[in-house]
Amino acid sequence: MSQKLRAGVIGATGFVGQRFIALLENHPWFSCAAVAASPRSAGKTFAQAVEGRWKIDAPMPDYVKNMIVFGLDDLDAFLGEVDFVFCAVDMPKEQIREFEETIARHEVPVISNNSAHRKTPDVPMIIPELNPEHAEVIAFQKKRLGTTHGFIAVKPNCSIQSYVPALHPLKDFGIQKVFVATYQAISGAGKTFADWPEMVNNMIPYIGGEEEKSEHEPLKIWGSIQNGLIVNSESPIISAQCYRVAVAEGHTAAVSVLFEKKPSMDEIKSRWASFVGEAVLQELPSAPNPFIRYLEEDTRPRPKLDANYENGMGVTIGRLREDSIFDYKFTCLSHNTLRGAAGGGLLTAELLTKYGYISSR
Repeated sequence: MSQKLRAGVIGATGFVGQRFIALLENHPWFSCAAVAASPRSAGKTFAQAVEGRWKIDAPMPDYVKNMIVFGLDDLDAFLGEVDFVFCAVDMPKEQIREFEETIARHEVPVISNNSAHRKTPDVPMIIPELNPEHAEVIAFQKKRLGTTHGFIAVKPNCSIQSYVPALHPLKDFGIQKVFVATYQAISGAGKTFADWPEMVNNMIPYIGGEEEKSEHEPLKIWGSIQNGLIVNSESPIISAQCYRVAVAEGHTAAVSVLFEKKPSMDEIKSRWASFVGEAVLQELPSAPNPFIRYLEEDTRPRPKLDANYENGMGVTIGRLREDSIFDYKFTCLSHNTLRGAAGGGLLTAELLTKYGYISSR
């Protein structure tokens, strides 16, 4: 790419926004051209706006420290500086839906980390390795919005990105039922142990809305485009329980699965080992290769050892074994603020750029 596209980060002072800013440093295709946040941060340098609140493990890039933060009430000026935006705002869902559609109608593509549009049937919810063909629904969305270039694409919930990639290569064995329990890091709530000390040595057996997302979002990923809308798959049946645990980074999932045509364990491992998704085939800069790895050790995967596999963009699986109720059970792990949030959004933007949906304005 001869000239880098100008990315804007909305919600730049938050946990996921900080991840976007760190990932955009020295990116080969994109540069961070502008940052925006709530009115209380507007007019400050980015370093001033996040003073004492830089939460991620990567250092704050020098390029962003003296950038002036736009307020969300100065949207026209902000959008004038960018070719597309990453959106990770903290607002009520209805406000986010309207806000993101407003940006799209300004002819600026939106890559959203938010959940507000995940159920919108003409908004693609993409894991680039699994359902890149869903990008085709963007043409229908543009007709609804009345835009030429502007559109919205979303990434899925962070919790499903550990186990859905593990199930995807096994689909043609006829996945009938799935039970999954997720053990989710505190960074998924935008927290560190410093600002959430009550989570030390603790677990909370409830995350609002998370179980519904875990049960329904995979069905959109595995759905199909019909008459300009994504129609969810009718199967498998998924039952989920979601827990917040005393882990800084990395969401773990314990999965049990029932097949129509039960494969052997060797067949399952072979499918995982040979899976190559569109992100690698298209040589996207952030694509993990290999995307999926299986570890034979009984004590793996572990967040502390494995969450950063392939720069936090890969999925690690372990403990495949027979199940006494279902056919098999196994454990999955992915990095929730990289693969599950900012990194997943960045990879989606790379895919849509490669496909020609994102370009210079």
